[in-house]
Amino acid sequence: MQGNVLIIEDDQAMCDMLEAGLRRRGFTVSSYILGKEGLGAINIETTDVVLSDINLPDANGLDLCKEIVANMPDIPVIVMTAFGNMDTAISAIRSGAYDFITKPLDIDILTLSLERAVQYRNLNVRVKKLSSERGLPQHFDRLMGDSPVMEKLFSQLGRIADSEASLLITGESGSGKELTAKAVHENSRRKNNPLITINCAAMPSQLLESELFGHKKGAFTDAQTHNTGLFMEADGGTLFLDEVGEIPLDLQPKLLRALEERCLRPVGGTREIPFDVRIIAATNRDLESAVEDGLFREDLYYRLNVIKVELPPLRSRGTDILLLAKKFIDAFARHQNKKVVGFSDAVAAKLLYYAWPGNVRELRNAIEHAVALTAFDTIIPEDLPEKISNFRSDCILVGDQDPMELVSMEEMERRYITHVLKVANNNRTLASRILQLDRKTLYRKLQRYEAM
Repeated sequence: MQGNVLIIEDDQAMCDMLEAGLRRRGFTVSSYILGKEGLGAINIETTDVVLSDINLPDANGLDLCKEIVANMPDIPVIVMTAFGNMDTAISAIRSGAYDFITKPLDIDILTLSLERAVQYRNLNVRVKKLSSERGLPQHFDRLMGDSPVMEKLFSQLGRIADSEASLLITGESGSGKELTAKAVHENSRRKNNPLITINCAAMPSQLLESELFGHKKGAFTDAQTHNTGLFMEADGGTLFLDEVGEIPLDLQPKLLRALEERCLRPVGGTREIPFDVRIIAATNRDLESAVEDGLFREDLYYRLNVIKVELPPLRSRGTDILLLAKKFIDAFARHQNKKVVGFSDAVAAKLLYYAWPGNVRELRNAIEHAVALTAFDTIIPEDLPEKISNFRSDCILVGDQDPMELVSMEEMERRYITHVLKVANNNRTLASRILQLDRKTLYRKLQRYEAM
């Protein structure tokens, strides 16, 4: 079914015509002659959209619209009138109407408007459910989604939030690692103490050591004052080591010792200082491969990886993409003071089929771009960044019509493994899991391909 439409129209013949036409297009329809009667029949749980005339025998359609918007804001109202003009349209929009239709009605145009309104209603309802019906004592409001992979993630976070064990968050760039770390901290027993974040890729080894462990005045040339360091600033709380895979190899032994001994020595200091910090680390690197390549200490990897949370890429989260897009539309529309309420079906298809290599961060930027450019209250494909609006999914094709197009089994295997690595963002551990190959076998194949 397309949705449940409630019509308020004083012309019975018009009601009969609309009911017949919309039912043929899959809508459930009920109609009322009087405004007050129609208003009383609206069910906040089952009514998806109200279609109301402006001129009613017992009420003004614009006043009716205002009342519905004030008391049932999740139900969109489409206003129709035979006296369509710009002033009437502006008045309808100012009254909170979702859309404005003039008579004589074009049933196809009306159907499109109703479909968009129902989609808008459904997305609003789903977004609200996410924050109110998690089914866990913890609330991970910073994160959003009701796909199976996200429900699994919420369940896992609910079990580990109060743990004191070190947590390693992995996932592609832009998948929400920092938001996840904040959500875990805010649901832990340390939530009233600091969460301190440092990007380990943003500074050289000596400066990173000083930032983490602190330094004494005069410990090095620029050490003009004493610095307590981030470990001590986070004492009693959580220290989030973002991009932990980028910590220089020469600094890793000191970090490992601090985590094992639960005490540190500032640069230039002579005594050990105890600390009480939970460590959450994050990386988009394949640390297991980095360990094998000698770029990351194995003992430090296991110290950080007591509990591991792997964030799903956006492309695996299904209609979560549309929920997130709606959330971003609402936020940017408010920020830019524009009336943008949703997106067309064509845009929804584009958003669902695009690969999102930049994950949630890329989606957020795309929606900000679209809201800024759109000239309508609904985003259309032309408003999206060009690489998204023009996206065509990659396919691995077998040319089975022309013998000259056929390739060997080895070449087909090479193409597929290369494709999996691309989709896995060059994460060889994830690729070997998808391919069901042990990593040594995958490495040998990759070395052979490089030599071809």
